[in-house]
Amino acid sequence: MQSHYAAQFDREMGCTEPEWLASVPRALAGHPHQLAGQTLTVQIGEGTLRLSWQVAEPRVIALARIPRLLVHFAFDGLDDAQRLAFMRHFDLYMQRGGG
Repeated sequence: MQSHYAAQFDREMGCTEPEWLASVPRALAGHPHQLAGQTLTVQIGEGTLRLSWQVAEPRVIALARIPRLLVHFAFDGLDDAQRLAFMRHFDLYMQRGGG
């Protein structure tokens, strides 16, 4: 996990869009949100987070194909501490591990 999150940043997520849409609402820790196409607006206290994404070509490593989403995070009206608190929960929830 990071110790600082900028007001805007991009991430590559290793999941399909249906997997993302099934997982991300629970990662929002109960914050009210609204989905419109490939954009999710999240109310976090007095501020907002706007998540937007696009499907990218899968990453191919030998015979493995890993799906990819390019996700843009844009916080508005949240200070460093608020972004960190939100993203700690979000990252922990979205973490994927292997066996």
